[in-house]
Amino acid sequence: MSQDAGPRPTTRRIGIADVAALAGVSLGTASKALNGRGTLREETRARVRAAADELGFTPNVVARNLLSGRTFTVGIITTDSYGRFSIPVTRGVEDSLGVGEMIAFLCDSRDDPIREQHHLRKLLERQVDGIIVAGRRTDAREPLSDSLPVPVVYAFGRSRDPQDCSVVSDERGAAQLAVSHLVKTGRRRIAHITGPQSHESARERATGAVATLADLGMELVGEPLFGSWTESWGRFATAQVLRTAPDVDGVFCGNDVIARGVLDGLREAGVALPMQTGVVGVDNWGVIAEAARPPLTTVDLGLEEIGRRAGDLLLAAIDGQPAPGVHVVESHLVVRES
Repeated sequence: MSQDAGPRPTTRRIGIADVAALAGVSLGTASKALNGRGTLREETRARVRAAADELGFTPNVVARNLLSGRTFTVGIITTDSYGRFSIPVTRGVEDSLGVGEMIAFLCDSRDDPIREQHHLRKLLERQVDGIIVAGRRTDAREPLSDSLPVPVVYAFGRSRDPQDCSVVSDERGAAQLAVSHLVKTGRRRIAHITGPQSHESARERATGAVATLADLGMELVGEPLFGSWTESWGRFATAQVLRTAPDVDGVFCGNDVIARGVLDGLREAGVALPMQTGVVGVDNWGVIAEAARPPLTTVDLGLEEIGRRAGDLLLAAIDGQPAPGVHVVESHLVVRES
């Protein structure tokens, strides 16, 4: 017959007081160090974090939220159903939010104002600390609302209100990089084939191309050719350019998809690539640029960096340090073989 061994010992949950004791600081100092509040020396914060790691301390999220008056959640509203622009922007946003120990609710408005307002209401009901609006076009858009209880940052597509915080790509700078590269590689007869004139990005890139060549004492072969963001337009426009300017030796394309069509059109016309004619696109869309023949030299707009910058600015605004205005992220050239 076995004897009763008595009540089994229970494992006590490690608390913040244990962390404070091990780190040799007060309870208040330990709390500030772990919650990122107050003005503490970095070595003190590091000592408290090390003690928390050693003890396996897990903060009580509910208590932290009640103490700070925050939910540590952010809403992301995107208008890009295809994900071409919103996915890299969102990836950058999450990189930034992760550092701030935030999580995000992702909402797809599908470019529908009614759906967008529905998502906005639901996010506010969940008491998010802030909202990022990620556009699929660079055209300025109307603000979410005239007055909101939380900060908002617009990414890629800026707000029409100059007092809002917007993070955008450098469209004219992208054109300057592309055209300058063509000129540096010896091209002198450069054409520009781009997307719809109704799109701000197409207009800005065309303006940047013209201005860059003018600064170099040169001009485009003919006028910029506006069309659609498709390969078929790239092939068609290439035939048009070759009819009027058979000696063209460089083509700056408004995006990578058009550039793929231009490369096909030039190759089908018997043009040696890139010896006779060089081609540069915009976007650095890997699935398009790397599979092109030859692989496409293109300008990367820094979409992930736009997301990271938007996340950083939102976190700063949540902490009471807003930065209104338009913040521009520089582009960079990715040289391949075209």
